[in-house]
Amino acid sequence: MDAITQIPKSTKALVLRKAAQATKPVYHDAVVEERPIPDLKPGQILVRIHAAAFNHRDHWIRKGLYPGIGFGSVLGADGAGVVVASADENDPLLQKRVFLVPFRGWERDPEAPEFPFYVIGGFKANPLGTFAQYVAVERDQVIPTPEHLDDVQAAAWPLGAVTAWRATMINGAVKSGDNVLITGIGGGVALIALQLCVARGANVYVTSGGEDKIRRAVELGAKGGVSYKANDWPAQLAALLKKDGASYLNAVIDAAGGDILGKTSPILKNGGRVVVYGMHTSPNVTMTMREVMKNQKLLGPFPCVPCPIHALTLSPAGSTMGSKQDLTDAMNFLAQHRIVPTVWHVLDGLESAEEGFQILESGDHFGKVVVRLTPDTPTANL
Repeated sequence: MDAITQIPKSTKALVLRKAAQATKPVYHDAVVEERPIPDLKPGQILVRIHAAAFNHRDHWIRKGLYPGIGFGSVLGADGAGVVVASADENDPLLQKRVFLVPFRGWERDPEAPEFPFYVIGGFKANPLGTFAQYVAVERDQVIPTPEHLDDVQAAAWPLGAVTAWRATMINGAVKSGDNVLITGIGGGVALIALQLCVARGANVYVTSGGEDKIRRAVELGAKGGVSYKANDWPAQLAALLKKDGASYLNAVIDAAGGDILGKTSPILKNGGRVVVYGMHTSPNVTMTMREVMKNQKLLGPFPCVPCPIHALTLSPAGSTMGSKQDLTDAMNFLAQHRIVPTVWHVLDGLESAEEGFQILESGDHFGKVVVRLTPDTPTANL
């Protein structure tokens, strides 16, 4: 291992451990441990992590609700820092700022992963995670950080970005002038989807359970929003559209599932798209002959139910995560438009990680929660 800077023999890391005490519901432990830094294999680099961001996935893993979790693995999928060592002493990545690719198995195929797909962090097949001071990783699994972002902001970007990019730009086919609804604004993916669509030139509307989140979304460029807690929120949204001189939505970007298509179909144009990238409300999405006859399209990571003749009109398609090429394309778009991911709260040190999990549990955040691992890491412009 060739080191440009002094490399320690070990690194602190936030490790997933089986709950020491049985609880109902289950909530596994996240423990800060000291681990040896491995010798680098050919093709590997060592990244000093300056910042690592939480995803709801980390919280679900501790709740035992995510498949393939691995006790003893390091948590975290999103991280950014600087390359401090390489197996190749002439590696041009040395001393360059990078962020980690947060998944494996999907390189560039436009349709689906080429190999078994998984997200890093807390996964049994790979102990790699970003909640660590130092991470050894394949050099082709990092991407240079855009110059306009600091490391806290860069850490808040990758996993949510690839999901939002594929949902909006690929499956949603959002273009300038489109009217787009993004549900559940405040979460990382929804906020990045908002920023991408606004930069594309679309007219964006949002739903949220809180007026403060709607107000913040408007500050980021949304035209307006409605509370999904109101039974008549689709009618309220229709009134907003009419007020702005529009009569329909071109696309809906949704994280909840359930009856989202039925609720939005009356204000969704013929041939419009509903892209579902999550299932916070229900894993089933209802589709009826009304939507079929309007040629409205449902894209989500599940079969539509019930829809006994849906094969005559569409083939339900997944919209979950994306490829490394998608992530690169999203990063180039972000750099071109100088988009800055929304950071809600910055914590200092791995020892403060439990507070991050508590913020995720509360659901009150608007943007990403990030752990800063080095005191000299620049703070995001909040």
